[in-house]
Amino acid sequence: MTPSDKAGAAGDTLRGGPRPARVRTATRGVPLPLLLPALLGLAFLLVPLVALIVRAPWSGMPEQLTSPEVWQALQLSLLCATAATAASLVVGVPLAWVLARTDFPGRGLVRALVTLPLVLPPVVGGVALLLALGRNGVVGQWLDAWFGITLPFTTAGVVVAETFVAMPFLVISVEGTLRAADPRYEEAATTLGASRFTAFRRVTLPLIAPGIAAGAVLAWARALGEFGATITFAGNFPGRTQTMPLAVYLALQSDPEAAIALSLVLLAVSIAVLAGLRDRWITAS
Repeated sequence: MTPSDKAGAAGDTLRGGPRPARVRTATRGVPLPLLLPALLGLAFLLVPLVALIVRAPWSGMPEQLTSPEVWQALQLSLLCATAATAASLVVGVPLAWVLARTDFPGRGLVRALVTLPLVLPPVVGGVALLLALGRNGVVGQWLDAWFGITLPFTTAGVVVAETFVAMPFLVISVEGTLRAADPRYEEAATTLGASRFTAFRRVTLPLIAPGIAAGAVLAWARALGEFGATITFAGNFPGRTQTMPLAVYLALQSDPEAAIALSLVLLAVSIAVLAGLRDRWITAS
């Protein structure tokens, strides 16, 4: 036995024995009762996307995508989704830190309320935003009376609606990253004289940067595809509140080829998001 082998054996002894060998899941001999439903589920998910690509009007695609209405909707979608992601970062990262690093009564309830928009029907979220931030809403009436701010049926209303549905994705991603990060680094920084905020800014943020980036990408993609809360709270006004999903819905009633072209744009964005997150979700560990 070489000296390095002896050192490794000694380390295994101190750790309580040798580490178990990593076992990979066997892929041979898939039972037929499992294989057939799996293939059916895969086909169910892929066939609609393939149909969208096959039935796309490729010859007229440049004309469809260069129309002023499409560019207005695309620019507005990109602007509002980016603004909603920025707003989610400003308030969502501190919220995730509070949920992951502090213990207070009712934390479980707060976490459930934060994730509620994930399962809440978007139209219901839009109605709730109207009741809260509308001109006669619980908060909106004071915004209108004191500051003259009216959010419904404005571009700012689109950003608010998209932030409402997208921020939970960011909070969940960042909270999970914070729970996986070792809190002893923050504690060491505070023992050396750094304040809690300085430790968060100089130590924690660099550690959780990949989780923040992944959460921001998910939030941006969710905001870009938001429909229900946007049309309920902000309406569907071209050039002001009509985002890409709303333009797809409107075009489907009068110009199906334009709707397919717009859908392909959103599909390409979704594929780009998955490609950006391949190390997290796609690459096998």
